[in-house]
Amino acid sequence: MISTKETNVVKNIVCFSFLLIFFIISSFQPSGSKDGKVRTVVIDAGHGGKDIGCRGGSAHEADVALKVALELGNEIEHNLPDVKVVYTRKTNTFVELIDRAGIANKNGADLFISIHCNSGPSTAFGTETYTMGLHKTNSNLQVANRENSVILKEDNYQKNYDGFDPRSPQSHILMSLYQSAYMDNSLRFAQKVQHYFKNTLGRNSRGVKQAGFIVLWKSAMPSALIEIGFLTNPAEEKYLNDKSGQSYIATGIYKAFKEYKQELEAMN
Repeated sequence: MISTKETNVVKNIVCFSFLLIFFIISSFQPSGSKDGKVRTVVIDAGHGGKDIGCRGGSAHEADVALKVALELGNEIEHNLPDVKVVYTRKTNTFVELIDRAGIANKNGADLFISIHCNSGPSTAFGTETYTMGLHKTNSNLQVANRENSVILKEDNYQKNYDGFDPRSPQSHILMSLYQSAYMDNSLRFAQKVQHYFKNTLGRNSRGVKQAGFIVLWKSAMPSALIEIGFLTNPAEEKYLNDKSGQSYIATGIYKAFKEYKQELEAMN
C-alpha cells in the first residue's frame, strides 16, 4: 500500500514534469508582431470605480494612475502616430483584472503597461517596475498581494483565475512560467523605465523587480507593472497628485517606450 508520503512525492514529480514541459513549450512562443514592429500598446490605469487602490492624505491611487495613463497615451499618440493606443479604462470605472489582460490579448498588443501607486511606511519613496516572476523578497510578495487583492471584489474570481491561490507556491510558479516567453522584452522595457525615472526625472529608483501579478500573468505579451511612487509618503503624494509631476512621469515612461520600440524594431 502506498503511503501518504510516497503519494506526495509522486505528485511533486508529476507537477515538476508538467512545469518543465510547460516551460519548454512556452519558451518557443513568439512575442510581438510577426514582422517585429511594435504597433499596439495597451495602457492600464490600475484600480478604479469601487476599488480606489491605496491612498495618501487626500489622493487615491485609482485617480492618479488614470491621469498618468491618459497623459502617457496622449504623448504616444501625438509623437508616434504609427502606434495604436488602447486603454483598459479612460474613466473612473471598475475593470476586473482578467478583463484588463483580456483587452490586451484581444487587441493583439505588443506591450502591456500597467500603472500603479505604491503604499508603505511614510518614509518609503521612489519608483519600481515589476515584471512577471517569482517573489524573491517578502516586500515583493507584499506588493503583489496588495495589487492582486482586487480579485476579492470580483464575481467568480476562483473560476476566472483557474483556482489561483496567493498562498500557494505552485500557483506563483505557474504564473511565472506562463510569462517566460516574454521575459526578456518585459525586462528590457522595465529597465528603460527605471533608467529614465532615475537619470532624466531624478527620481529615486528602487529597481526592476519580479513578482506574481495576476494582471501580468494573464497578458500574452511583454508586460510591466510600474509603481510610480508612494502615496503614503507626503512629499511623493504631493508630486504624484500634481499635474506637472504626472506629466513628467508620463514623459519618462514615453521615452522608455520609444527607445524600447526603436531598439526592438532595429533588432528585427
